[in-house]
Amino acid sequence: MQDTTKVSTVTTPIMDDRNAWRWGFTPQAEIWNGRLAMLGFVSAALIEIFSGQGFLHFWGIL
Repeated sequence: MQDTTKVSTVTTPIMDDRNAWRWGFTPQAEIWNGRLAMLGFVSAALIEIFSGQGFLHFWGIL
């Protein structure tokens, strides 16, 4: 009598989390840098649109 059951071992590749917070020059850090830059740009644009002043005038720097 032979053993006809096969054991299949499927290994899944370890995926790197792109949203993980990592320090240094890593792709994850650059993704977060881009996200925060977009947030800052949109915030500055909204301040200028709703206040009628530039960002630096709004904060009293100029």
